[in-house]
Amino acid sequence: MDFNLDYIEKLAQLVHENDLSEILLEDEETTISLKREKVQSNQNQIMQVMPSAITSQVISSPIIKQQNKENNAAHKGKPITAPMVGTFYCSPSPGDAPFVKTGDNVSVGQIVCIIEAMKLMNEIEADSSGKITEICVKDGEGVEFGQVLMYVE
Repeated sequence: MDFNLDYIEKLAQLVHENDLSEILLEDEETTISLKREKVQSNQNQIMQVMPSAITSQVISSPIIKQQNKENNAAHKGKPITAPMVGTFYCSPSPGDAPFVKTGDNVSVGQIVCIIEAMKLMNEIEADSSGKITEICVKDGEGVEFGQVLMYVE
């Protein structure tokens, strides 16, 4: 079975869209488990999302989705979103210069950040050319699938 990154991302999207709680895939060499945890909200509870090093988690929260829509409407430019759950890094390694800063011009295919997922470093490329108007995530912060990382105008 082919467990490439695109395949895993499509599975995560299926879990989310079909309101499934878990998918488990195995072959002779590899096991993939995608779990979706539903966070129950009440007025006194603070939600925290922590990526797991072993299992990809897709977490659905109407509050987070609403904030993303509001933020998108308030900003100019096209969003660059996280294609997976993981940890956002703005530079290739600690102490190095960031891939991009607010105000930098980028071109299609240029690496803008890295997302670490399941101990793999995934380079995220710009899908449009323009100027970085805002970087929405801090270095080392956890990100969710579809979360806006930055805007390109």
